[in-house]
Order: sequence, then C-alpha cells, then structure tokens
Amino acid sequence: GFYKMAFMRKSKFRHVFGKPLKKDDGYDNIRVTKNSWDSPFCSVNPKYIAIITESAGGGSFLVLPIKQTGRVEMNQPVVDGHKGPVLDIAFCPHNDDVIASCSEDCTVKVWQIPEGGLTRNLTEPVVELVSHIKRACIVTWHPSAQNILLSAGADSKICIWNVGTGELYVEINLPDLIYSASFSYNGNRFVCTCKDKILRVIDSRTGKVIKETKEPCHQGSKPAQALYLKHDKVFTTGFSRMSERQYALWDANTLEQMSLDEIDQANGVLMPVYDGDVEMIYLIGKGDSIIRYYEITDEAPYVHYLSLYQSRDPTRGFGVMCKRGLNINNCEIMRIYKLLNTGTVEVIPFTVPRKSELFQDDIYPDTASDQPAISGEDWFRGVDADPVLVSLKDMFASEMKEPAKVVIKSNILDKKVPATPSRRSEEVASTPQAKTAHSVVRPASEAAPAASGAGAELPPGVNIKDILEDVKQLKKTVKDQDKKIRQYEERLSALESSNPEDADK
Repeated sequence: GFYKMAFMRKSKFRHVFGKPLKKDDGYDNIRVTKNSWDSPFCSVNPKYIAIITESAGGGSFLVLPIKQTGRVEMNQPVVDGHKGPVLDIAFCPHNDDVIASCSEDCTVKVWQIPEGGLTRNLTEPVVELVSHIKRACIVTWHPSAQNILLSAGADSKICIWNVGTGELYVEINLPDLIYSASFSYNGNRFVCTCKDKILRVIDSRTGKVIKETKEPCHQGSKPAQALYLKHDKVFTTGFSRMSERQYALWDANTLEQMSLDEIDQANGVLMPVYDGDVEMIYLIGKGDSIIRYYEITDEAPYVHYLSLYQSRDPTRGFGVMCKRGLNINNCEIMRIYKLLNTGTVEVIPFTVPRKSELFQDDIYPDTASDQPAISGEDWFRGVDADPVLVSLKDMFASEMKEPAKVVIKSNILDKKVPATPSRRSEEVASTPQAKTAHSVVRPASEAAPAASGAGAELPPGVNIKDILEDVKQLKKTVKDQDKKIRQYEERLSALESSNPEDADK
C-alpha cells in the first residue's frame, strides 16, 4: 500500500466528492420529456433552472427561479411557443434572463424571461431563427462574443446566428446527422461529431473544415459526443465496435489521438461536462446511476480517473451550474442538477474537502463572467477574444469578517442584467465597496480598537509589531499542520483504496 502511495499521482481533486442536497432542496413533480434525443434536457444558471417537459402537441419547457425548490404546481407557467417537441435548451452565458431553444418544428427561438420568473405562459420569443428544413437538435452559445448562437439540425446543417439582429452569418453543410458541437475557448472554431463517425474541427466564421479524422473517432454506431477543451485539446466519448463505452483525447490542431480508454459495457450515451477552470471532466451517462470524474493534465495518459458519485436512480438528463452560482465558502467546484425518470431533480454539489476558512485561490482561478468580451459584429469581422474573467473572491464571505461588512458588500449575483451589460459592470467595479470587497480581512490589530470603542488602549509594554509577528507565526504553524494533515489523509486514502476490505472493518 505505501509503495503504491509513492507512485500515486498527486492531485488536489483526488478527494472531490458529490453529496446530494435534501429532497426539499431539489425540485419535484416535473413531467420531464420522454424524447429519445441525446440532449441533457436541462439548463441552469444562478437565477433559473429550465427543463424540457412532456407536452400534448407543441413543445414546452419549464423555467423556474432557482430558489423555488420543492414541488412544482401542475399549473406552473411554461415557455410554450414551439409547434413540436423541444429538443435542446441553453441559457445565454452573458444574460441570465435569455434562453435559446430548438425543436422538431425546425425552428430555433430565443426567449427573454421576465424579471422574477414566469407568471403566465410565455408564447412570444424575442427572435425566431428559421433556416433548418428538418428538426433542429442542438443549440449552443458562443463563449465570448455577444449574441452569437450555433444551431445544428437533422438536415446535417450547422447555422451560426447573430441573435441580436436575427441574421444568419454562416450556413455549414455536413455529410450526416450532427450529434454534438462545441466551441473552442475563444469560439473561433468548433468541434463536431456526426453520424459518419468522423471528428471535425471547423472555422466558426467561414464554415471551412480545418481538420478531420481519417478514421472514425469511435467505431461504434451509437452517437459520439465531443468537447473542445482549453490548450488545444478535444475530448470525445463514444462506443467501440464491440459496443463498449469509451472516451478519447485528441490534439485539436492535428486530430492525432492522445489517449483512448474503455469504460464499461453500458449502453447509454456518455455526456461529457468540462470544467475548464480546474481541467476536470465529468461523464454522465443517460440511464446511468454513476457520475465519473477525471482530471486532464499534460502528462500521459493525460486523462486521469479521480473518483465517482454513485446513487440509486438512473439519470434522465442534467443541468450544470456555472461557477458564478456555486457556494464558494463550502469549496463547491461543481453542481449537477440530475433529472430522474420519477419527475424529481436531485441537486448534487461536488466539493473539494478543505479545512481552511480562507478563500481557496488554487481551486478557484478567475472564471468566465457574464460580460461578453466583444460584440457579435466585431467577432464576425474577425476579432477573437477570450471570455472576460472575474475573480470569485468577491463572492467569498470569510468567517473572519465582521457581519456589518458582509451586509454592505455588493453581491455579484444580486445585480440585474440591463440591456447594455458592459457599462453597469464598469460602474460596479469602480464603486468603493466593490474595490474593497475582497480586502476587508484586516490584521487583528486594526479590528481590535474598533471593536471595543474609542477608549480601547493597548496595555503598557505591549508592542503591536510583536503581536502581528506572533499572529504571522501562528498562521504559518496552522498552514504547516494543515499541509501535514493533508499528506496523512492522502496516504490513508491510498492505503484504503489498496486494501478496501480492511477499510470497511
């Protein structure tokens, strides 16, 4: 066991665990669509959860305020404007009130959810995008340009739209039915999988195929899924010729395969979810009761298994919360909203166990904000821009702050999204409390006099510098101990995983 420990790859995500919230904190009594199309049927953001529902004739989906947990009323208003079943939905990354949907009626529609949620059925979209001549199956937003939306249809066609103007920028014809499409980090390319089993990287502005695999990316005939990762990598899931489920990693520039691994014999399509902030991938299979997760690194075999979340109920669909909506104080790094066949949505936070009360900057690098980096028009003219990043430290409420300071702190998530988002965000950034929001943790010495009123004096002979030095030493000791404890924990867990029967005793 100990020797194994010596060769175990070090990872701060080895102990990530999923633990579902209580049933009352989930959602219930939802008539989830019975459609067989391989889409997650759900989209989530810090304000709302949207779920495609079963509807008699036409096509509808629920949009609930994220805080409205518990049982959903039978007469709950829905978005109800499609003439056929809805196949995919996606919230806009730059405006939490805007959602796109596509349907068997061949149309793509974009909706604006009124402030506070729906009080009656929403039947009028903000814009209707018509070009597909067969069912529209996939919608996905551009990561950094405003109002740019990709749609894919059963007519083997991909469309790139400017939703703001309703313009169709590019129409791309592919040889076969499209199973998945995913933008690169700055959105200048996308990767897609088709029924012809070929993996393609395509220029988002011209529609030109930049690279395609010569062989099938996965030999099996069931749908493959692809994700464009950071650092010029592409991740795919699919099936072998013997119908085993697989995942593979590719160099995005050459489409050379970097690794390939078999998982199991189950038959549900594996939907990959990517957390680019920490380079983790979660695999969620339709019909599976397990969620597996992996870490992507630069050392072979590049995709490293971390652990799995096991539950009783099979997955019907799922939604994934962006970083802006997570509980940073609890070291939550992912939250999956899992749709069950019973009409329940189980909410599963995934957490990195940490003892420290401080902001954990190593697991929370700056993340994509809700501000677009460029206009759709500029993007189409050839300007590339990475997503605008924001620090999550402003959302972190340290236990050491005085309560009053936490109350006056402006919370990123409380802001309304105006029609022109960028100006408001600059104002927020320049308000005095926004600037000081994450620098409120002061040395004990400064807080002390304020706490006990004006008359507070230090006892004679006590030097403030000495106190600060002591505090510094104490902090260092705590940090060292924390490190030691973590090393012991890692060693213990390694021993347990190599001797599982001993661990259960």
